[in-house]
Amino acid sequence: MQTYVRIVSGLSRAAGLVSVALLAAALLIVCQMVAMRYLLRASTVWQTEFVVYSVVAATFLGSAWVLMEKGHVNVDLLPGALRPRSRVFLEALSGLFSLIFCALLAWSGWIHFEEAWSKGWTTATVWALPLWIPLLPLPLGIGLLCLQYVAELIKLRDELR
Repeated sequence: MQTYVRIVSGLSRAAGLVSVALLAAALLIVCQMVAMRYLLRASTVWQTEFVVYSVVAATFLGSAWVLMEKGHVNVDLLPGALRPRSRVFLEALSGLFSLIFCALLAWSGWIHFEEAWSKGWTTATVWALPLWIPLLPLPLGIGLLCLQYVAELIKLRDELR
């Protein structure tokens, strides 16, 4: 089980780095877009769309790393008042419900991605980006989030021992 946790943690870190790269790329593209529009008076066709899709992809792909680092929004008033065994049980229950929700989200995201891929859908803009590209981070990122939830549940189980 420790091997699973180590592998998933490595994948989550890698996805976190991809997420940071996407945010950095979005920042650079925004700067380039401002320069193109206001300094050179040139049109920007793809920049806005790229920035939106990059930020959304970074959010999905970085979610597993955020979970691993305990960075998700958390209300810890009740768990802080509980005994350690009860706190771990509450965390496990919360993790299990979150895993179920994320698995359903990843599955539906995969169905949507596959439909866009197989039918050749593109965005309704001048750029006409194939729609599977911005849809892929949803099942990938949330699928990795599911794997990370399993790893977190394993860590909780080990904490009880």
